[in-house]
Amino acid sequence: MLTSYSTTTTRPPASPLPGPASANPNPYLRLPRLPAAPSAVVRARGRPPMGSVRASAAAGAGGPGAAAAVGEVATERLVEVAQRAADAAGEVLRKYFRQRVEIIDKEDHSPVTIADREAEEAMVSVILKSFPTHAIFGEENGWRCSENSADYVWVLDPIDGTKSFITGKPLFGTLIALLHNGKPVIGVIDQPILRERWMGMDGKQTTLKGQEISVRSCNSLAQAYLYYNIQCCAYDRYTTSPHLFEGDAEAAFIRVRNKVKVPLYGCDCYAYALLASGFVDLVVESGLKPYDFLALVPVIEGAGGSITDWRGDKLHWPVTAESRPTGFNVVAAGDARVHKQALDAIQWR
Repeated sequence: MLTSYSTTTTRPPASPLPGPASANPNPYLRLPRLPAAPSAVVRARGRPPMGSVRASAAAGAGGPGAAAAVGEVATERLVEVAQRAADAAGEVLRKYFRQRVEIIDKEDHSPVTIADREAEEAMVSVILKSFPTHAIFGEENGWRCSENSADYVWVLDPIDGTKSFITGKPLFGTLIALLHNGKPVIGVIDQPILRERWMGMDGKQTTLKGQEISVRSCNSLAQAYLYYNIQCCAYDRYTTSPHLFEGDAEAAFIRVRNKVKVPLYGCDCYAYALLASGFVDLVVESGLKPYDFLALVPVIEGAGGSITDWRGDKLHWPVTAESRPTGFNVVAAGDARVHKQALDAIQWR
């Protein structure tokens, strides 16, 4: 029996953030207005608080219309900086890809290379030049901000899929998320070798290379193509083997895997990009850190899909200087019906 899939575009819900969308015809910049970025103006008694949101004096004098225009410019600038940060990381990663580089084991035994570290520093440099009052949390170097908290936080993963990178497989990606008060409002999945870039913005349709994309319809878990990548601790070493995870998580995953049409293993963040593009129906992962999934949220939701934890709760991370990344269980689906069926099969409590 042949199974047909629909690729009818599903529009994301309207942004809950205030302000109209920009009229800029560039698909990368046709965005809803995010909250205005903090001003760099210094008050008489010192710098403004980190993450404060404040319109310029000129905007205030010009009335509501002028303030909205300032907000739209700030939004476009945020997206432009996200793209330039991805460009900077891509230049580094292309330089080191399929070259012999030293591989170092971190404390959790996951691998890291000079490419990871240089790519993160390249992104940090781009972001701080444009937004010196924003905070940054990078996988390799953690929190960067003189304050303990900030309204705007960039969360960076220079190479999601370092094992793919060091073995020459071009299915890794660079992940960039911008959080506003803990909520992901901009997300980038960038594959620098294939030169593919998925851009997600809160309340706006996701794009790939500037073209709008959407998930595909799939009304049953039995018809779904699943990507999975389970991380757990075995003998105090982290592994992504689908056969080495424990207890309730193992049972939950097996219940889903046994119900889908085709289970596929691996791909890291690229699996979510394929889901947003309408080629995959479901992704189930365990043990993801916030820098592994926060950028995925605007991309998946902007393409019409759903992404939550295994209980069905929204993914967010109210990060501060004291935050320590912990593991999250993540499920993403293109079709809301498959998402619900997957959650019902997982039965996570």
